[in-house]
Amino acid sequence: MIYGAIGKSVYFYIDNQKNYNLYRNEYKNRLEGKKSDSEFLARLSESQLITAQKGYQRNRDLSALFIVGFYVLNIIDANVDAALSQFNVNENLTFKPALNKNEITSENNFGLALNYSF
Repeated sequence: MIYGAIGKSVYFYIDNQKNYNLYRNEYKNRLEGKKSDSEFLARLSESQLITAQKGYQRNRDLSALFIVGFYVLNIIDANVDAALSQFNVNENLTFKPALNKNEITSENNFGLALNYSF
């Protein structure tokens, strides 16, 4: 699950970087006086190109942050799993949720029970 989240974040990072470069190159070409190859980009104003660049740059940076966050989460999960793998699970120790019906009010009461048998 973590690898899927990291993979999706990498995909969005690459896609946003590609779109950022597309709008940035179009803006730079306009400043140099070159014509646009794309009909869609030719219809956009310079301020719209700058706004699109900033949006894709922000999304790219957020995707990079998510990549790092999911990677750190994966490290924490591995450490917790490694620490708990040596934990002794015994039948004498149980932890169960309990649902008790109140005889007076006929309502359900929720609780937790911790039992340790010697």
